[in-house]
Amino acid sequence: MNKRTLLKAGLALSALMAFAPAAQADWKPTRPIELVVHTGPGAGSDVMGRALIAAIEDAKLLPVRIQISNKVGGGGATAAAYLKDKKGDPHVIGLFTSVWITNPLVQQEANVGMRDLTPVGLMVVEPALFVVRAESPFKTLNEFIEAAKAAPGKLKQSGGSPLARDALVRTVLQAKTGARWAFISFPSGGERISALLGGHVDAMVIEPAEAGELMRSGKIRAVAQVADTRLPDFKEIPTLKEAGFDVASPPQSRGVVGPPDMAPDVLKFYEDLVRRAGASPGWQKFVNDGLFEGKVLGSKETIEFLGNTEANVREILKEAGVKLVR
Repeated sequence: MNKRTLLKAGLALSALMAFAPAAQADWKPTRPIELVVHTGPGAGSDVMGRALIAAIEDAKLLPVRIQISNKVGGGGATAAAYLKDKKGDPHVIGLFTSVWITNPLVQQEANVGMRDLTPVGLMVVEPALFVVRAESPFKTLNEFIEAAKAAPGKLKQSGGSPLARDALVRTVLQAKTGARWAFISFPSGGERISALLGGHVDAMVIEPAEAGELMRSGKIRAVAQVADTRLPDFKEIPTLKEAGFDVASPPQSRGVVGPPDMAPDVLKFYEDLVRRAGASPGWQKFVNDGLFEGKVLGSKETIEFLGNTEANVREILKEAGVKLVR
């Protein structure tokens, strides 16, 4: 092949590369990203969303801004449906929690599940504590359970959604022990705590960061940890299993999810963003301050994790006699 032929071949290759599909290039957002959360301002997912945004901005991980979009209603159903309607939109993502798995199993109207969306990555798993008031006669979880057996329905537990993790803890304990106590739903964490401190309920399942402050001020007592192992800050408190209750309790997990039909290069971008944000100083501080378990997973691993969580929840609900619609 002579020089003239080589030159023509090189020019032809350059022309083909110049007109290669844009999809071959790494995708980057070109306008603000909408971050959908299913709670109102100040509630769990909203707080996490704002912490994530702050961590990303502090570390300068994005060329555009992220804006919170509160889509409240249906225990996550409204937010999930909104995301589904944004099919293929690369500038919309959301924050999921475990209730996004539970609700579609038992609520006919919650017809959008995680399988209908694009899981991007897991970011945290939240342990919890089963607590009573400091003045409560119950020094252990077993004492609470025995009292509930002796007077079915008399004791009360405050909580959020009847399908959230705190309610599932009650479900598995009741199924295991035969004890019965009431579950009173409140829309906000502050109301749940106030109900406990005011003596309107007898117990609640609470996040460690909130519990620590209330324990230090002498207002509540923790009788068990909803965790596989004891948290470093609560070494004296037994886990459910250590307290004598070997029950399956699904983790409260939180992470990032996208609309259906997310393009591979877009998914890769957000997976990388989750990884880098999870390693950032701002996010690490949020995890440490909240006493969460930082558990950053990619899309494939998150899908597997959520599948295992769903299977676990199904068994818990079946054992409790809850009717499944899916």
